[in-house]
Amino acid sequence: MTTHGMAGASEPVVEVSELRKSYGGRNVVDGVSFSVDEGEIFGILGPNGAGKTTTVECLEGLRVPDSGRVRVAGLDPRADHDAVTRVLGAQLQESELQPKLTVREALELYASLYPSPLDWRPLAERLGLTGKLTTRFSGLSGGQKQRLFIALALVGAPRVVVLDELTTGLDPRARRDTWELIEDVRAGGVTVLLVTHFMEEAQRLCDRIAVIDGGRVTALDTPSGLVARMARSTVISFTPSTPLDDEELSALPALASVERRDGRITLGGTDETVNAVVSLLARRRITAHQLRVTDATLDEAFLDLTAARD
Repeated sequence: MTTHGMAGASEPVVEVSELRKSYGGRNVVDGVSFSVDEGEIFGILGPNGAGKTTTVECLEGLRVPDSGRVRVAGLDPRADHDAVTRVLGAQLQESELQPKLTVREALELYASLYPSPLDWRPLAERLGLTGKLTTRFSGLSGGQKQRLFIALALVGAPRVVVLDELTTGLDPRARRDTWELIEDVRAGGVTVLLVTHFMEEAQRLCDRIAVIDGGRVTALDTPSGLVARMARSTVISFTPSTPLDDEELSALPALASVERRDGRITLGGTDETVNAVVSLLARRRITAHQLRVTDATLDEAFLDLTAARD
Protein backbone atom coordinates (compact mmCIF):
# COMPACT_ATOMS: atom_id res chain seq x y z
CA MET A 1 0.00 0.00 0.00
CA THR A 2 1.12 3.53 -0.71
CA THR A 3 1.65 6.04 2.07
CA HIS A 4 -1.01 8.65 2.60
CA GLY A 5 1.16 11.62 3.43
CA MET A 6 -0.99 14.54 2.33
CA ALA A 7 -4.17 14.10 4.34
CA GLY A 8 -5.06 17.31 6.17
CA ALA A 9 -2.47 19.32 4.23
CA SER A 10 -5.14 21.18 2.21
CA GLU A 11 -8.85 21.34 1.46
CA PRO A 12 -10.23 18.11 0.01
CA VAL A 13 -10.09 18.04 -3.77
CA VAL A 14 -13.25 15.88 -3.91
CA GLU A 15 -16.23 16.26 -1.57
CA VAL A 16 -19.39 14.15 -1.55
CA SER A 17 -22.03 14.82 1.10
CA GLU A 18 -25.33 12.97 1.58
CA LEU A 19 -25.49 11.98 -2.09
CA ARG A 20 -28.70 10.26 -3.14
CA LYS A 21 -29.84 8.81 -6.45
CA SER A 22 -32.76 6.47 -7.14
CA TYR A 23 -34.14 4.67 -10.17
CA GLY A 24 -37.71 3.43 -10.31
CA GLY A 25 -38.17 4.00 -6.59
CA ARG A 26 -35.02 2.05 -5.66
CA ASN A 27 -32.28 3.92 -3.80
CA VAL A 28 -29.11 3.11 -5.72
CA VAL A 29 -27.10 5.71 -3.81
CA ASP A 30 -28.51 6.40 -0.36
CA GLY A 31 -26.70 9.12 1.57
CA VAL A 32 -23.08 8.55 0.49
CA SER A 33 -20.51 10.91 2.02
CA PHE A 34 -16.71 11.02 1.74
CA SER A 35 -13.88 13.39 0.85
CA VAL A 36 -10.62 12.86 -1.00
CA ASP A 37 -7.41 14.73 -0.19
CA GLU A 38 -5.06 16.08 -2.81
CA GLY A 39 -2.47 13.43 -3.72
CA GLU A 40 -4.41 10.41 -2.46
CA ILE A 41 -5.24 7.17 -4.15
CA PHE A 42 -8.74 6.85 -2.76
CA GLY A 43 -10.62 3.61 -3.28
CA ILE A 44 -14.33 3.02 -3.65
CA LEU A 45 -14.86 -0.65 -2.97
CA GLY A 46 -17.99 -2.73 -3.11
CA PRO A 47 -19.83 -5.60 -4.75
CA ASN A 48 -21.48 -5.29 -8.15
CA GLY A 49 -24.60 -3.16 -7.92
CA ALA A 50 -23.52 -1.44 -4.71
CA GLY A 51 -23.80 2.09 -6.16
CA LYS A 52 -20.10 2.72 -6.86
CA THR A 53 -20.38 3.65 -10.53
CA THR A 54 -23.47 5.81 -10.02
CA THR A 55 -21.59 7.72 -7.32
CA VAL A 56 -18.64 8.53 -9.57
CA GLU A 57 -20.93 9.33 -12.51
CA CYS A 58 -22.50 12.02 -10.32
CA LEU A 59 -18.97 13.27 -9.62
CA GLU A 60 -18.24 13.39 -13.33
CA GLY A 61 -21.45 15.27 -14.09
CA LEU A 62 -22.84 12.37 -16.11
CA ARG A 63 -25.80 11.91 -13.76
CA VAL A 64 -27.87 14.42 -11.81
CA PRO A 65 -28.15 13.56 -8.08
CA ASP A 66 -31.60 13.56 -6.51
CA SER A 67 -30.08 15.37 -3.53
CA GLY A 68 -26.78 15.99 -1.77
CA ARG A 69 -23.65 17.99 -2.49
CA VAL A 70 -20.84 17.06 -4.87
CA ARG A 71 -17.70 19.17 -5.48
CA VAL A 72 -14.52 18.59 -7.48
CA ALA A 73 -11.82 21.17 -6.74
CA GLY A 74 -14.61 23.31 -5.30
CA LEU A 75 -16.69 23.09 -8.49
CA ASP A 76 -20.18 21.71 -9.05
CA PRO A 77 -19.96 19.00 -11.76
CA ARG A 78 -23.29 20.10 -13.26
CA ALA A 79 -23.32 23.90 -12.83
CA ASP A 80 -19.59 24.21 -13.60
CA HIS A 81 -19.37 21.35 -16.08
CA ASP A 82 -16.86 22.93 -18.47
CA ALA A 83 -14.55 23.93 -15.62
CA VAL A 84 -14.79 20.47 -14.06
CA THR A 85 -13.76 18.79 -17.35
CA ARG A 86 -10.51 20.76 -17.15
CA VAL A 87 -9.61 19.40 -13.69
CA LEU A 88 -11.16 15.91 -13.83
CA GLY A 89 -10.12 13.08 -16.12
CA ALA A 90 -12.08 9.85 -16.30
CA GLN A 91 -11.74 6.30 -17.56
CA LEU A 92 -15.28 4.97 -17.62
CA GLN A 93 -16.29 1.42 -16.72
CA GLU A 94 -17.64 0.71 -20.22
CA SER A 95 -14.99 2.52 -22.26
CA GLU A 96 -14.92 1.90 -26.00
CA LEU A 97 -13.56 3.72 -29.03
CA GLN A 98 -14.36 3.54 -32.71
CA PRO A 99 -12.67 0.29 -33.84
CA LYS A 100 -10.80 1.84 -36.78
CA LEU A 101 -9.39 4.73 -34.75
CA THR A 102 -5.62 4.43 -34.27
CA VAL A 103 -3.87 5.13 -30.98
CA ARG A 104 -2.31 8.31 -32.46
CA GLU A 105 -5.68 9.54 -33.73
CA ALA A 106 -7.33 8.90 -30.37
CA LEU A 107 -4.63 10.81 -28.49
CA GLU A 108 -4.70 13.72 -30.93
CA LEU A 109 -8.50 13.87 -30.81
CA TYR A 110 -8.69 13.93 -27.03
CA ALA A 111 -5.84 16.44 -26.74
CA SER A 112 -7.74 18.77 -29.08
CA LEU A 113 -10.62 18.90 -26.61
CA TYR A 114 -8.62 20.71 -23.92
CA PRO A 115 -7.27 24.27 -23.82
CA SER A 116 -3.92 23.26 -22.29
CA PRO A 117 -3.40 19.53 -22.86
CA LEU A 118 -0.29 17.56 -22.07
CA ASP A 119 2.01 16.67 -24.93
CA TRP A 120 0.62 13.23 -25.69
CA ARG A 121 3.94 11.89 -27.06
CA PRO A 122 5.79 11.64 -23.71
CA LEU A 123 2.54 10.36 -22.19
CA ALA A 124 2.33 7.60 -24.81
CA GLU A 125 5.95 6.69 -24.17
CA ARG A 126 5.43 6.60 -20.40
CA LEU A 127 2.47 4.25 -20.88
CA GLY A 128 4.24 1.97 -23.34
CA LEU A 129 2.13 2.98 -26.33
CA THR A 130 4.78 4.47 -28.64
CA GLY A 131 5.11 1.27 -30.62
CA LYS A 132 1.33 1.07 -31.06
CA LEU A 133 0.58 4.55 -32.42
CA THR A 134 -0.52 3.27 -35.83
CA THR A 135 -2.46 0.30 -34.40
CA ARG A 136 -6.23 0.51 -34.62
CA PHE A 137 -8.22 0.26 -31.40
CA SER A 138 -9.65 -3.08 -32.52
CA GLY A 139 -6.11 -4.47 -32.78
CA LEU A 140 -5.07 -3.67 -29.20
CA SER A 141 -4.91 -6.23 -26.43
CA GLY A 142 -6.96 -5.73 -23.26
CA GLY A 143 -3.95 -4.38 -21.37
CA GLN A 144 -3.03 -2.00 -24.22
CA LYS A 145 -6.58 -0.66 -24.33
CA GLN A 146 -6.46 0.03 -20.61
CA ARG A 147 -3.15 1.88 -21.05
CA LEU A 148 -4.75 3.94 -23.80
CA PHE A 149 -7.74 4.76 -21.60
CA ILE A 150 -5.38 5.95 -18.87
CA ALA A 151 -3.56 8.14 -21.41
CA LEU A 152 -6.86 9.61 -22.64
CA ALA A 153 -7.90 10.31 -19.04
CA LEU A 154 -4.60 12.10 -18.37
CA VAL A 155 -4.05 14.02 -21.61
CA GLY A 156 -6.10 16.96 -20.35
CA ALA A 157 -3.65 17.45 -17.43
CA PRO A 158 -6.29 16.84 -14.72
CA ARG A 159 -5.84 17.31 -10.98
CA VAL A 160 -8.07 14.29 -10.36
CA VAL A 161 -8.54 11.13 -12.42
CA VAL A 162 -11.35 8.60 -11.96
CA LEU A 163 -10.48 5.01 -12.87
CA ASP A 164 -13.58 2.78 -12.82
CA GLU A 165 -13.03 -1.00 -12.73
CA LEU A 166 -9.80 -0.44 -14.62
CA THR A 167 -8.40 -3.96 -14.46
CA THR A 168 -11.57 -6.02 -14.98
CA GLY A 169 -10.86 -8.74 -17.54
CA LEU A 170 -7.08 -8.38 -17.45
CA ASP A 171 -4.77 -11.31 -16.82
CA PRO A 172 -2.70 -11.19 -13.60
CA ARG A 173 0.45 -9.81 -15.28
CA ALA A 174 -1.43 -7.07 -17.14
CA ARG A 175 -3.27 -6.20 -13.92
CA ARG A 176 -0.03 -5.77 -11.97
CA ASP A 177 1.49 -3.69 -14.77
CA THR A 178 -1.58 -1.45 -14.62
CA TRP A 179 -1.20 -1.10 -10.84
CA GLU A 180 2.33 0.20 -11.38
CA LEU A 181 0.98 2.72 -13.88
CA ILE A 182 -1.55 3.97 -11.34
CA GLU A 183 1.22 4.44 -8.79
CA ASP A 184 3.19 6.39 -11.41
CA VAL A 185 0.15 8.59 -12.08
CA ARG A 186 -0.09 9.52 -8.40
CA ALA A 187 3.67 10.09 -8.23
CA GLY A 188 3.17 12.62 -11.05
CA GLY A 189 0.93 14.70 -8.77
CA VAL A 190 -2.52 13.48 -9.82
CA THR A 191 -5.15 12.49 -7.26
CA VAL A 192 -6.64 9.10 -8.13
CA LEU A 193 -10.18 7.95 -7.40
CA LEU A 194 -10.13 4.19 -7.95
CA VAL A 195 -13.39 2.25 -8.24
CA THR A 196 -12.86 -1.47 -7.87
CA HIS A 197 -14.18 -4.75 -6.50
CA PHE A 198 -10.74 -6.39 -6.43
CA MET A 199 -9.57 -6.59 -2.82
CA GLU A 200 -5.92 -7.17 -3.65
CA GLU A 201 -5.95 -4.13 -5.91
CA ALA A 202 -7.46 -1.93 -3.22
CA GLN A 203 -5.10 -3.23 -0.52
CA ARG A 204 -2.02 -2.57 -2.63
CA LEU A 205 -2.90 0.82 -4.09
CA CYS A 206 -5.25 2.75 -1.85
CA ASP A 207 -4.41 5.14 0.96
CA ARG A 208 -8.01 5.05 2.16
CA ILE A 209 -11.07 3.11 1.11
CA ALA A 210 -14.79 3.81 1.26
CA VAL A 211 -16.69 0.52 1.30
CA ILE A 212 -20.07 1.01 -0.37
CA ASP A 213 -22.78 -1.61 -0.03
CA GLY A 214 -26.46 -1.20 -0.73
CA GLY A 215 -25.91 2.42 -1.74
CA ARG A 216 -24.34 3.40 1.59
CA VAL A 217 -20.84 3.83 2.95
CA THR A 218 -20.48 0.97 5.43
CA ALA A 219 -16.88 1.81 6.38
CA LEU A 220 -14.18 4.35 5.55
CA ASP A 221 -10.61 3.74 6.64
CA THR A 222 -7.14 2.74 5.51
CA PRO A 223 -6.85 -0.86 4.26
CA SER A 224 -5.05 -1.85 7.47
CA GLY A 225 -7.65 0.02 9.52
CA LEU A 226 -10.48 -1.92 7.88
CA VAL A 227 -8.72 -5.20 8.66
CA ALA A 228 -8.06 -4.11 12.25
CA ARG A 229 -11.80 -3.61 12.81
CA MET A 230 -12.34 -7.34 12.51
CA ALA A 231 -12.76 -9.48 15.60
CA ARG A 232 -10.33 -11.91 13.93
CA SER A 233 -7.71 -9.49 12.58
CA THR A 234 -4.99 -12.11 13.18
CA VAL A 235 -5.07 -15.79 12.21
CA ILE A 236 -2.97 -18.38 14.10
CA SER A 237 -2.65 -21.94 12.81
CA PHE A 238 -0.58 -24.87 14.07
CA THR A 239 -0.55 -28.61 14.65
CA PRO A 240 0.02 -29.32 18.37
CA SER A 241 2.29 -32.17 19.42
CA THR A 242 -0.22 -32.98 22.20
CA PRO A 243 -3.99 -32.46 21.86
CA LEU A 244 -5.56 -29.27 23.23
CA ASP A 245 -9.15 -29.45 24.45
CA ASP A 246 -11.89 -26.99 23.58
CA GLU A 247 -12.07 -25.60 27.11
CA GLU A 248 -8.44 -24.49 26.98
CA LEU A 249 -8.92 -22.84 23.62
CA SER A 250 -12.22 -21.13 24.46
CA ALA A 251 -10.55 -19.47 27.47
CA LEU A 252 -8.10 -17.62 25.22
CA PRO A 253 -8.61 -13.81 25.27
CA ALA A 254 -10.09 -12.03 22.22
CA LEU A 255 -10.77 -15.36 20.54
CA ALA A 256 -13.16 -14.96 17.59
CA SER A 257 -13.12 -18.39 15.94
CA VAL A 258 -11.77 -21.93 16.30
CA GLU A 259 -11.42 -24.46 13.51
CA ARG A 260 -10.04 -28.00 13.70
CA ARG A 261 -9.14 -29.99 10.62
CA ASP A 262 -6.99 -33.12 10.38
CA GLY A 263 -5.35 -32.37 13.72
CA ARG A 264 -4.54 -28.78 12.77
CA ILE A 265 -5.98 -25.87 14.78
CA THR A 266 -6.76 -22.48 13.24
CA LEU A 267 -7.68 -19.63 15.57
CA GLY A 268 -9.02 -16.18 14.69
CA GLY A 269 -8.31 -13.39 17.12
CA THR A 270 -5.95 -10.50 17.80
CA ASP A 271 -2.35 -10.01 18.87
CA GLU A 272 -3.55 -10.64 22.43
CA THR A 273 -4.76 -14.07 21.30
CA VAL A 274 -1.38 -14.85 19.76
CA ASN A 275 0.45 -14.02 22.98
CA ALA A 276 -1.95 -16.15 25.00
CA VAL A 277 -1.53 -19.12 22.62
CA VAL A 278 2.27 -18.91 22.91
CA SER A 279 1.99 -18.82 26.72
CA LEU A 280 -0.43 -21.77 26.75
CA LEU A 281 1.84 -23.87 24.56
CA ALA A 282 4.86 -23.03 26.72
CA ARG A 283 3.01 -23.95 29.96
CA ARG A 284 1.84 -27.23 28.51
CA ARG A 285 5.25 -27.92 26.92
CA ILE A 286 3.50 -28.46 23.60
CA THR A 287 5.37 -28.03 20.33
CA ALA A 288 3.47 -26.12 17.64
CA HIS A 289 4.34 -27.74 14.34
CA GLN A 290 4.08 -25.56 11.21
CA LEU A 291 3.09 -22.53 13.25
CA ARG A 292 1.72 -19.70 11.08
CA VAL A 293 0.66 -16.25 12.25
CA THR A 294 -0.85 -14.05 9.54
CA ASP A 295 -2.89 -10.88 9.33
CA ALA A 296 -6.43 -11.19 8.10
CA THR A 297 -6.91 -9.92 4.56
CA LEU A 298 -8.99 -7.11 3.15
CA ASP A 299 -11.03 -9.87 1.49
CA GLU A 300 -12.06 -11.13 4.93
CA ALA A 301 -12.71 -7.61 6.23
CA PHE A 302 -14.90 -6.90 3.21
CA LEU A 303 -16.97 -10.04 3.83
CA ASP A 304 -17.41 -8.99 7.46
CA LEU A 305 -18.51 -5.49 6.47
CA THR A 306 -21.05 -6.70 3.91
CA ALA A 307 -22.24 -9.84 5.74
CA ALA A 308 -25.37 -8.15 7.05
CA ARG A 309 -26.81 -8.04 3.51
CA ASP A 310 -26.31 -11.74 2.78
